[in-house]
Amino acid sequence: MQILPVRLDLFALIILLGVAQGIFLGVFFLTGDRSKQVANRCLGFFMLALSAISGEIFLNYTNYTFRVLWTSDFAEPFNFAIGPLFYFFVYGRIRQRLPRFWGWHLFPFAIWLVNSITWHYQPIEVRYNAYVNAQHPELPFIHQKPYWQDDFTGLRDFIDEMTLLSCMVYAVLAFLTIRRANRGEEGKKESAIRTSLRLLSLLFALVPFLIVVVKPQFYHDVGDYLLATYMAATIYATSFLVMRGSDFFLDTPPPEPTVVAAEPLAEPKKKYGKSALSGEVEDAVLSKLTRLLETEKPYLDSELSLPKLAARLDTSPHHLSQLLNDRLGQTFFDWLATYRIAEAQHLLSDSATSHLKIDEIAERVGYNSPSSFHTAFKRLTSVTPAQFRARGLGQGAER
Repeated sequence: MQILPVRLDLFALIILLGVAQGIFLGVFFLTGDRSKQVANRCLGFFMLALSAISGEIFLNYTNYTFRVLWTSDFAEPFNFAIGPLFYFFVYGRIRQRLPRFWGWHLFPFAIWLVNSITWHYQPIEVRYNAYVNAQHPELPFIHQKPYWQDDFTGLRDFIDEMTLLSCMVYAVLAFLTIRRANRGEEGKKESAIRTSLRLLSLLFALVPFLIVVVKPQFYHDVGDYLLATYMAATIYATSFLVMRGSDFFLDTPPPEPTVVAAEPLAEPKKKYGKSALSGEVEDAVLSKLTRLLETEKPYLDSELSLPKLAARLDTSPHHLSQLLNDRLGQTFFDWLATYRIAEAQHLLSDSATSHLKIDEIAERVGYNSPSSFHTAFKRLTSVTPAQFRARGLGQGAER
């Protein structure tokens, strides 16, 4: 068997750094309290899958595979894992859970994992021929009969096309999940999270595009190093977003936990400045709103919007928004979140509803998205719903 010298250049360095950073991120998200969140676990496994694919390309590109022929094509099954794992990450980040029937999304990966046994358990000469055929077709083959026929699916010649299709489908699903995310009451932080998810989805969506551009230029797999370089850039972009969203680098200490209560409606002002409403009209609308809150609790309606509430108060959305800002000092969404979180605090501390899951409480108080509920709760109380419930149970035990 002919062995070529190891090749190290800028591309090899970039790919290797990407592999190392991907492994680091994978371990980071799969350990500690971070691993309790389903989105973090999915992102951790996604990073490890990218690292495995990039690692194999690094070995092939540098000719190091000649020295560890047993690694040839070891990461091929992960081609069918990166798409589902990325989609799971986006879905879990928004909804705090996996999609229904999530296991079926990993069925192609499982099939290919079993299929890979047929080319892993072969004579070393067969492994050598496979590597030479893919990366160095100029080298002569070694004639050796395989132990058995590889690829029982008969689809291995279409691995690039199937990988392209898988990445494309799951990139579209990720974008659709972000688009359908709850709008309105999430606040600035939730909007920033969705912006980061859109950026990562765009980076992932470019993978099938690069496959279309790169693969036709190389009959064999020698162009894979370009894809691995892009994967390294994606891994480091993820690292940047993680650090940008971290509180570790902030100098300000976290605020003390506070209990939010729904603010009573403000007393009429003496002066109304540039308000388009007279004081009497404002008082009348506030009185209607007070009665509505006492009798119907409209804020528990997940479909409540500024126009809908204005219609029930016989005023215009513009005037209601102006009234909330001038008299209560809140935007509609801040006002809505205040009442919803106050109701959630009551449910979390009430022994009669202690059997309810936090996601069920989020739905009861009007949130379609658990992540929106968690974000609003933490923003208004400085603690998570779970921490608030645990503190309430602890205080109850002390009594």
